[in-house]
Amino acid sequence: MKKLLSVVIIFMCLVATSCIKASAENIKFVQVADVHLSAESDYSQKVLENAVEDINNQPNVEFVVFTGDNINNPTPENLRCFVKIVRKLKVPYYIALGNHDVYKSKDMSKIRYFEILRERNIFYRQRTPNYKFKKKNFVFLIVDGAKEVIPGSIGYYREDTLAWLDKMLTKYKRKDVVIFQHFPVEYPEGVESSLKTHKTYKVENYNEILAQHKNVLAIVTGHFHTNSETMKDGIYHISSPSLIGLPQSYKIIDIITTRDFSPIIYTQLREFPIKDNL
Repeated sequence: MKKLLSVVIIFMCLVATSCIKASAENIKFVQVADVHLSAESDYSQKVLENAVEDINNQPNVEFVVFTGDNINNPTPENLRCFVKIVRKLKVPYYIALGNHDVYKSKDMSKIRYFEILRERNIFYRQRTPNYKFKKKNFVFLIVDGAKEVIPGSIGYYREDTLAWLDKMLTKYKRKDVVIFQHFPVEYPEGVESSLKTHKTYKVENYNEILAQHKNVLAIVTGHFHTNSETMKDGIYHISSPSLIGLPQSYKIIDIITTRDFSPIIYTQLREFPIKDNL
């Protein structure tokens, strides 16, 4: 009887371990695109405040990523106002840079930007615009395509950035990787008229890196203020509308892994109400 009991206990432990492993391969997070917050605009602050409150009410969210153009103009005042609101999130948040975020001549270099992020949130550890973080069994990369010397709406992934991306994808070749960035490398549908001013410079160089690796699940972007999702060469390209645009919305993303199957990505564009009493 004792032997049988021991076998049952061992079996239950194995099942529990298996369940824990399966659960660890599922993850839920939020993307917020193109906030365009201004310290001079009460409306933009109200929209972000309501978004933060709504995100805090969503179950099982692991983290939030802001995918660039977080502020409307590159000033320390705007960024401090932005952080004052987003630090009320109940989960960790991560920042990608967009073309509205930095301008070196106006005291908003990329280094200065991340100094202010850490100044307003002592738990914010990132110091450079290209960085990685890991959650459960996934690797997440923030890839920077913003220009700080001569800003503009055309994205540019520098050679050193692409070298870093290649290094990360090689290092984590046995992991599933999700990339967050402001500028798409696969353009959303219906934006052809905007490509002269909003395209990504030498996008083929970025795509050459992607072609050498098979571990990228998705690339999550903003910039075009449009909702679009498409699959190309096994990579799910997700583009989301601006938070401040109508109707106000952000994107909830679930990655579900089932044994013997590739991960499946589910997205929900969530609209939220604007309240005046926050």
